[in-house]
Parts: sequence; C-alpha cells; structure tokens
Amino acid sequence: MHTLPGRLDAGEPGWTETVDVVIVGSGIAGLTAALRLRDQVDRILVVTKDILGNGSTQWAQGGIAAALGEGDTPDQHEVDTLVAGAGACDLDAVRVLVQEGAEAVRELISWGTNFDLDPDGNLSLTREGGHHRDRIVHAHGDATGAEIQRALNEAVRRAPEILVYEHTMVLDLVLAEDGGVAGLTVHVVGEGERDGVGLVRARAVLLAAGGLGQVFSQTTNPAVNTADGMALALRAGARLRDLEFVQFHPTVMYLGPDSHGQQPLISEAVRGEGAFLVDWDGSRLMEGVHELADLAPRDVVAKRIMQRMLETGHPNMWLDARHLGREFWERRFPTILASCESHGIDPATDLIPVAPACHYASGGVHTDLWGRSSVAGLYATGEVACSGVHGANRLASNSLLDGLVFSRRVAEVLPGELRPLAEPAADLRTVGALSGAGRRELQETMSLQAGVLRSATGLGEALADLDKLAGVDATALGPDAWETTNLITISTALTQSALLRQETRGSHWREDFPERDDARWAGHCDVTVGPDGALDVDFIPSPATDGAHA
Repeated sequence: MHTLPGRLDAGEPGWTETVDVVIVGSGIAGLTAALRLRDQVDRILVVTKDILGNGSTQWAQGGIAAALGEGDTPDQHEVDTLVAGAGACDLDAVRVLVQEGAEAVRELISWGTNFDLDPDGNLSLTREGGHHRDRIVHAHGDATGAEIQRALNEAVRRAPEILVYEHTMVLDLVLAEDGGVAGLTVHVVGEGERDGVGLVRARAVLLAAGGLGQVFSQTTNPAVNTADGMALALRAGARLRDLEFVQFHPTVMYLGPDSHGQQPLISEAVRGEGAFLVDWDGSRLMEGVHELADLAPRDVVAKRIMQRMLETGHPNMWLDARHLGREFWERRFPTILASCESHGIDPATDLIPVAPACHYASGGVHTDLWGRSSVAGLYATGEVACSGVHGANRLASNSLLDGLVFSRRVAEVLPGELRPLAEPAADLRTVGALSGAGRRELQETMSLQAGVLRSATGLGEALADLDKLAGVDATALGPDAWETTNLITISTALTQSALLRQETRGSHWREDFPERDDARWAGHCDVTVGPDGALDVDFIPSPATDGAHA
C-alpha cells in the first residue's frame, strides 16, 4: 500500500473571488467550454498556468480528425478509433465523438479558425496512422493547433463575460460539507491585489488542465503539463481511470542522450504524406509488421522502433522524407522544417533521427459522457479527463476533437446542474509538499521503468524510488515544490496501475506479459485515494467479461 502526498500546503488565502464556474485550462477544451457557457452562466473565470493558450493545443501539428470527406462516415471513423483503442474504448463515448465531430469542427470555423483548403475551396484533408480515410483537417500545413488556439484566444478576448486569470496555478479543490465542490485555491503571480494565494469560490469547477507529459524525461508536452488537474482531482476524492495507458509518439526528434523536457515532434502527417521509417542499415522498419506499414497505430510503430533500438543498441531510428522535396516541405510542413533546421537537419536532404517520447495520456479523471466526475460539481474535459473514448491508445488527431466535442457536451448540461454556492468545509486531509529537487530523478525513473517498456521488476523499482522521493519534504513552498508533488502523486498512481495490469494492450507494453489483449484484462484500472492518503487501485472488468484476471 502506497501513501500519496497530502493536499498542497500554501498558507491562508490572501484574497477571495466568487464566480459561478471556474475553468482550469485555456486550450481547446477550456476555451470551447467558456465560449459555449458565456450566454448561459453569469460569471465565468478561466485560470491558466501561463499566458492564455500556452498549453498543449498550440503544439498540435497534424490536425483534427472528423468524417468530413467524400465517402467517409462516422461509422468508418468509429471503427478506426476502436481498433486503435485495443478493446478498452467505451463504445458510447466513441460514437459521441465521431457522430458529433463534424459539427464541432464547423463551429470552430465559425469562430474564425482558418483551415487549409484544396484548389476547389473545400477543406484539405490528409491521413495519419490508424486512419483508413483522409479525414485530418489542418491549418498552415502543420500549425493546426496554433491556428485553433489563435482563433479561440481572439474569441475569448472579444467576450467580456469571460474573466481570465493568467500566470495562475491551481493548487487544490475546496470541498463543501457534502463532499461536493465549493471552489479551489490558486496561486497567482503578478496580478496586483490578487498576487499570491487566493480562494476562488465557485458553484462548479471544470478541469481542462491538460496531461501529464512532464512525468517523463522526454515528452512533446510543454513545461506546464505537470499533471496538476489529475492530482488535485485525486486528492479531492475523484476517481481516475486508465492512467497506465500513456501514448508514446513514435517520431519525436532525437536530440541526444542529455536531452530533457519538451522535444520537437515530427507529426504523423509527415508519414501520411509518404515519409517512412528506416533503421541504421537503411532497411524499411515497418514493412511486414502491420497492414498499414508506416501508418500503423502509434503503439505498434513506437514498439517496433523500441524493439529495433534494443536489437541494435542504437539510441534512435530514422525517418526518411527526403523524397518529398524542399518545395513540398516548405509548403506543407513549414513549422517542422524550421524546427529541423534549428537543430542542423535539412529533411529534404537528411534523415531525421527519431525515438519515441511521451505524447498523450489516454487516462485521467473518470467522467461520464457529459464530463461529470465522481465528485459533485466537478467536471473534466480534454486530456485531463477519461471518458473512455481513447481506450488503450488514442487514434491520431482524435485529441483535439475530444476536447472540442466533450467540452460542448459539458456546456450543454452544466448550467442546469449548478450547485448552490457552498461554504468551504474544514479540510481534514493531511498537508504535504515535496522537494522540487527530486523532479529530474523522478522523470528519469519513470522513463526508464514505466515508459514504453515495462515489467514487474522495473515497476517495483520505480515505486520504491517514488516512495523515497515522497519522503523528502519541501524546504520552501512554491510552484516547483507543488508541481513536483503533483508529479510524484500521479507517477505513483500510474505505476501502480501499470503493475496491476498484467498484459500488453495498446500503449501499455509489459515485457513479462507479452500476450496482447488478454480477454481476462478487458476492463479498466481505477485509482482512488482515501482521506489518509492511501492509494487504492482496482480492476473494473468490462460488462462483457467475467472479470477473471491473474
């Protein structure tokens, strides 16, 4: 039994704000919800850890998937999503995603998003791994996320009903006597009278805080993604689901053994346009491995790269896109081209060194199809949430669509479910904040023992290291200590879930249990924590199984 750190110790709040709804996060999920709620709720506050929109959305290169092309249908999109999810998707959630996706994308266009068009003036569509149709809409070639974020930022700035606090880190949920939401505590930097720790009283809290990428040494996620939303939800009693299903993007630029933190992503769309993977001998890496070859689902490609790296002792493999030509690169992938060139690589003449890195969390705060968590008044959407739509491995370009579709659904039900403004109850949870000095060790442990390749031995060693780090209290309170506490909290829960699931499924690869998609493990790993901080991880079998597992 592992005991998690307690609620974040931040001292007494120096100021108070009262709103109807507070939204944590300012990417596609958070801002879509804010724009959808503005005509239905009086006071909406968006809090964001950095500046408006400086999260994962702006880094999305490939695009957003929806059945918009001639001959494509939601049913075909559904099949591809289910195949990628490896038997762990919630079918109803997938159907919501694919059936409501096209309308949601059109709404983005109505808010000012400029997607690329073909010569006939129709949406230009491309293909990525796991898709059997061209259904990826994109913007400025490979800057889709940045264009969506620009349009949403401008729409929010034009909406006086939406209040925005930048440079604001959310610390913990504040609960009422009935266990439901009464608000949250935050730490603001540089906002005049609101500088420092404050209390935001609210009738509902919507988490749209992104993922957990900084748990690992190398990730495509920005520095702000330190699992804050998942950690504070867990501490407040919310159920987290499927944390073991972490997607590692197969083609992240390899910058050398000392590289750390956010790494340059080479979008799957590059392979969708004809690039292919090769090993150090120049042999095609994915031929004969999967029917879709280089466009196989991400877990298949990432595992093949890792296998070949282990077989050869090399730290990376290569992406060959030289045949696309300089003119094509400049037109279709200008952002990736500039990134490559900044590291001394010309993809029109050079092979691109690539290796898998943490990209996306398919698990998170467990929600229903309307974004409701297991805590009254707490909702979640986007990467911080787990509706079951991604299963064991997210299909390429379904992430932006997830945040878009399910935020619209939250906004549909939340106004009619607002709780009365409640008084904060006495918080009896233990208090804790851990030393930020252990962050690098944590990340290296997680990458080595709980990354692409996992085993009982490695996961056990990771838990022992995490327990050791959890025993070092912070000497000074502040964002570094609070973020590290959140990282240790979610790393422990993730590792314990990965240890429980004794099979290989989707993005979860157990070397000691190589059998794929074991029917006995069709179901979910749910994580909760008690008032004493004790971590509880349970296997919840799917209704179609007998629940038997090793």
